[in-house]
Amino acid sequence: MIQTEPRLIRLPEVMRLTGLGRSQTYALARAGKFPSAIKISERCSAWDERAVRAWIDARIAAAPQNAT
Repeated sequence: MIQTEPRLIRLPEVMRLTGLGRSQTYALARAGKFPSAIKISERCSAWDERAVRAWIDARIAAAPQNAT
């Protein structure tokens, strides 16, 4: 994974990057299987982009490789 500057991303981008829906994103976070959201204001949450990308990379690494 390429290291980038810390960046907070909002739910629509998390969903776009992961393919998860809103409910599934929050359910996985509650279960400790996805990075938790960070409260950035009273009514606003975001995710650390690096943590989300690391989660994606881990899913790819754990996936069975297709035999070709």
